[in-house]
Amino acid sequence: MSGAKILLVVACALVDADGRVLLARRPEGKALAGLWEFPGGKLEPGERPEEALIRELAEELGIDVKSACLAPLTFASHAYEDKHLLMPLYVCRRWSGQVQSKEGQALAWVKPNKMREYPMPPADLPLIAPLIDLL
Repeated sequence: MSGAKILLVVACALVDADGRVLLARRPEGKALAGLWEFPGGKLEPGERPEEALIRELAEELGIDVKSACLAPLTFASHAYEDKHLLMPLYVCRRWSGQVQSKEGQALAWVKPNKMREYPMPPADLPLIAPLIDLL
C-alpha cells in the first residue's frame, strides 16, 4: 500500500449539555451511504484543519463555531483500498445557532456508550473509545 494517496479530513464530536454526541448519516449517492459519522469533511487547498471544520460545520449544520472552542482529542489513521485516510477528531461543546440538517442528512444525538449501535465507516470506529473515556 506504500505510495497510496493520503487524504486528510477533519471531524468533530459536537457534545450537548447532556453529554450526547451528534452523528450524521451519510446521504444516498455518497460513498459509504447510510453509515453514521462525525460531522466534518475534506480540507480545501491551503486550509488549516480548524478552518475546514468551522466551514464544514456551517455548511452541513448551520452552526457557527469559533476556533478556540475546538479541542483536538484523537485521530484515526485508516487504509482504504485506494487511499489512506488521516482524520483528526476535535471536540466542541460551544457553538452558536441551532444544529440543523443542511444537506438532507439524518442527525442523531447519541450517548457515547451507545455509538456502537450505529453502523459507522471503519475509520470512525476507533474514535468511539476516546470519546467514552472523555465523557
